[in-house]
Formats: sequence, structure tokens, C-alpha cells
Amino acid sequence: MTENGPTAPGTIGRRGLLATGAAAALTLGPVTFADAAPRTGAGTGPRPDETRVVRGTLPPGSPDFVYLPVHVPRGVRELAVSYAYEKASVPAGTQNNALDIGVFDERGTALGGAGFRGWSGGARTEFFIRADDATPGYLRGPIRPGTWHIALGPYTVAPQGLPYTVTVTLKYGEPGATPAPGYPPPRAKGRGRAWYRGDCHLHSVHSDGGRTPAQIAALARAAGLDFINTSEHNTTSGHRAWQGLWGDDLLIMTGEEITTRNGHVVALGTEPGHFIDWRYRARDNRFGHFAREVRAAGGLVVPAHPHATCVGCNWKFGFGDADAVEVWNGPYTPDDEATLLEWDNSLVVAARSGRPWLPAMGNSDAHRDPDRVGGPQTVVLADDLTTRAIQAGLRAGRSYVAESAEVSLSFGVSGGRGGHAGIGERLRAAPDEQVTARLEVRGAPGCTVALVTDQGTLYTTQLPASGTGTATWRTTPANAAYLRAEVRHPPPAPGLPGPLTAFTNPVFLGG
Repeated sequence: MTENGPTAPGTIGRRGLLATGAAAALTLGPVTFADAAPRTGAGTGPRPDETRVVRGTLPPGSPDFVYLPVHVPRGVRELAVSYAYEKASVPAGTQNNALDIGVFDERGTALGGAGFRGWSGGARTEFFIRADDATPGYLRGPIRPGTWHIALGPYTVAPQGLPYTVTVTLKYGEPGATPAPGYPPPRAKGRGRAWYRGDCHLHSVHSDGGRTPAQIAALARAAGLDFINTSEHNTTSGHRAWQGLWGDDLLIMTGEEITTRNGHVVALGTEPGHFIDWRYRARDNRFGHFAREVRAAGGLVVPAHPHATCVGCNWKFGFGDADAVEVWNGPYTPDDEATLLEWDNSLVVAARSGRPWLPAMGNSDAHRDPDRVGGPQTVVLADDLTTRAIQAGLRAGRSYVAESAEVSLSFGVSGGRGGHAGIGERLRAAPDEQVTARLEVRGAPGCTVALVTDQGTLYTTQLPASGTGTATWRTTPANAAYLRAEVRHPPPAPGLPGPLTAFTNPVFLGG
């Protein structure tokens, strides 16, 4: 084993900051492996494995990405990488060290380029890639000669700095063949035009989740779901991992959770194998470009948990490029309530300006036990159980969010002249025309119903003990630019809102 010393590739020192046009990056000195003539003659085996070790320390204020070049010679069968870093002793309230890792191949590290070969963030301490297999989170395929780059992401750096060690091993030999991927089909049997239940934000072992795709598929079926969307952090390796898990009863869409330093966004229903880059901040003015790339790849752009409190989770890109927004993420918490209020305010602006409005959805963001797949779930009216039909329903806002498959809603508004509009639609009526909102609820014992308008909550009622009931309320377009429904559990304390059981997208009123 060869060890690179403290002033070799791992040191930042005099090396300059690279202006990449996106999040700042730094390139360290290269790790080299000498080329060698092919081994010939009787009794000679493949070239022995070779290992290099790089040590260094990243200072506070390090760029978002630090690249360690690795010169890969010909004849390499497998690239194996492990890394470690030290935690520091920090005062209360100070972020400690956290270091992510991934890799780009000989095609380079250009933003949005073809060189991406995998990312595990901080979920793993080691990975390998070869033609026939790879660690979850990484893309199998040949180890071609050239300069590869280990990507280090100093997520947070303690005041004392972040000491790290990276170990790179090359294994030589015949490369083997890369199997053709098997991707989920874009269609399940379905029930024609119907309400379909889905969870579009899920994590498996292919990012930082603890469940296999097989376990997630089983839990999705048990939760009464008709569709799911794969959304691993910054990788598409899981797209090929669902072979044999789809069926007439379960549509599996492929996507990605694009995890930037200024917020996360779910790419929902992108083409299998299509990777979307994440290496930019709001100040880099790149999000619009990659939002268009998501759509070009057939996906929807859905900002995830906009008010989450984890480092880098708070949404900073605005909503002008979004197709929908994840208002409810996992167990209902105060940050979901903040997102709900922000979303409702956006409906007021849309109603009064005539601008397009942003539909809401809810997902579990389930990672491992005891996270509940399908808690919450989005229930969407779609023409069929296909990727395109589900996306069309979500984009149109023909959907509501429920905490489980036990909860069902039916909501619509009727006018005095025979008109009717359902969730996500508009009832065209004169300003003074009386309209009637009707909400039917099942599966919500002990809960309260509220009807919300651009003026706020104007009607509430308690559901029967059975949890099944109907609420009706009359108003006019002059009094309510839109109507939407909420069903809530009792509040945890007087004066606080109760956690959501379910809520709908709006029905707009008037011309």
C-alpha cells in the first residue's frame, strides 16, 4: 500500500478555487497509478491490486465540492473507494463535520455532463464499481482509462477543520459484461378514469434508506397504493432495481430527489436512467435550467419539504419553475403547517391575479422503520394508471392528500344554474350567484372539517364519532375566490391547529 504524504494530493494549501459557474469547487492534486505492459507468459496472473491513500484537512469555508483526480490506467476491472473523516469537539449549537462522497468517470465533472457514476452522500463509507455490478447508489459499467474524480462534499465543517482519509484501490483483470437494465414500464392495468393513491417521495438502500426496493414495493401494496415514484438522493442507480416488483396493481415511476445545498426537489416520473445534476445553489442561477431538463426528461418539478429544518433543506429557489409543491412530508409537523400556510397564500395571489396556481401534494419521504410508506399519500383523479396520466392529474391539481388509505374525500362545488366543479377545477359563476360546497369524508373519527377560502377558514364542523360524514356550505364567488377542504385531528394544545388528516386542492370560483 502506498500512502500519499500530508503535502501531496489531499492538501488544499496553494491550490486555487475553481470558478465552475455553479457551486464553488476545488480540485486537489492527482492520485496516480503507473501504466504497465500486459503481463505475459505461462503462470503469470493478472496485475496485483494497487492502493493509494490520501489524507488532508478541509478548512472552514471550504467549497461545496472538492474533487480528487485519480489517473486510471488500462486493464482495470474494479474501482474501490473508502473514506473516513474525524468529528470534532464543538460548542453547543455549532455544526460538526459531515462529508459526502461520490464519483465521476473519465468523462469529467462538468455540471450536467455525462461523467456522473454515483453518489452516496454520507450514507456509506465505501463503494465499488465494475462492469457487472456496483454498490447501490453507483452505476455499474466498465472502468475506462482516464482521469476519474472522487467527489467530496463537505456538507458542514467544524471550526477546527475536517480531517479526512480517502483510500483508492484498483483491481485489474477482465472487465466482464454490463447487463442491460430492466426498467419499470410506464403503465399498469388500472381502472380507467378513477382516483389513484400514490407516494412519490421514497428512499431505498440506493441512497440513505434502509429498505430494499422489494420491501418498499410490499409496503406500498400493504398501504393501498396504486403508484410510487423512486426518489433517491442525487442518483439514478435505483431505477434498474425494481425488476419483478411492478405489476398490474402497482405503477412504479422513476425519478430523483435532487438534493442541493439550498433545498431539495423531487423529479417525478423522469425517463429511466436520466440523471439530473444537483451541484448548484440559488445564487448560481442554474435551477431554471435543470427544472427544464426535468421536464424535457418527462418529469414534474416538485419542491420537497420547503420549510424543513435540516441543513440545506430549506427551499431557496422560489416556486416559479415548479409544477407542484410537497406541502405535507411524512408525519405532520410545524414545518408542514408553515408550508401549508405559504401555499394557501400563493392561492390567494393566483386567484386575484389570474396567474397559474401551484397544486399541492403529500408524500411520506419514508427511509426506514418506523417510517410509514404511504403516510401521507396523494390521491389523484387520472384517466388511467400510467405515468403520463398520473402526472397530468397532479399537474392539474385534481388531487387531495390523506394520511392513509383509510381516509377518503369527495369534494365539489355546485352552482344554481347546474354547473359543477371538482377538486382542481373552476366553477364559472356570477359574483353574486349562490354556490354550494359539499364535502364527504370517510375514515376520520374524532376529526374536524374546515372549509378554507381566500379570506381564511369560514366554516367548521365536527365529524360524527364514526368518522364518516357530510358537510355542506353556501357562499358566492364574491365572498370566496376559491374553496378547499381540510380535515384535522384534535389540536395537541388549546390555540394550536390540529395535525392534518387530509386536505384538498382548491376549487376556484368565478370567471
